[in-house]
Amino acid sequence: MRILLVEDEIKMASFIARGLKEEDYVVDVANDGEKALFQAEINPYDLIILDVMLPIKDGITVCRELRSRKISIPILMLTSKDRVRDKVLGLNSGADDYLAKPFAFEELLARISALLRRDKIDKTGIIKIADLEMDQLKHTVTRAGKDIQLTSKEFALLEYLMLNATHVVTRTMISEHVWHEDFDSFTNVIDVYMNFLRNKIDKGHKKQLIHTIHGKGYVLRK
Repeated sequence: MRILLVEDEIKMASFIARGLKEEDYVVDVANDGEKALFQAEINPYDLIILDVMLPIKDGITVCRELRSRKISIPILMLTSKDRVRDKVLGLNSGADDYLAKPFAFEELLARISALLRRDKIDKTGIIKIADLEMDQLKHTVTRAGKDIQLTSKEFALLEYLMLNATHVVTRTMISEHVWHEDFDSFTNVIDVYMNFLRNKIDKGHKKQLIHTIHGKGYVLRK
């Protein structure tokens, strides 16, 4: 997988690039917005990690121009800004995900993996994990051929787990992608909904698909 990292802070760019290369990604680095646009047009990238605060052209402008040029490469926006309106601005400009600095490198890797998998999901909207099947367009779920009735929140939670199948997702990641900004991190809502899902997805089946990784989060796997 080839990644374009757009970051003007030399130390930060070096740290991220080194870590990604250790994970066997091929990484190109651009230090300003103009170079980012040029490289994105001439090279076949699988993902772009785009900082917002850039010289010449900022990340928001770069993102908008990429989308206006019909370049649909997944974009992970990286910035020190963590206000709701900054996240909304970034996502509305065409970014696929948003990660605020400072961040744990492990979470950056998880978000990269999620975006790369999401980009390769069958365009029919069908996701299959073992005998569990979700139709994203029809909003239906079956396991072993039997219909499973889910609430909208349960569906969103299961969809996020399936899009990130085999990878651990943290409570923070779940709260940001399923509950968004109004989520109270001090409640046990996520645990409650995970139990709801387990009862509907795993109960009565020999093979359990939803697993708790103590101290880290949850994972859906065969």
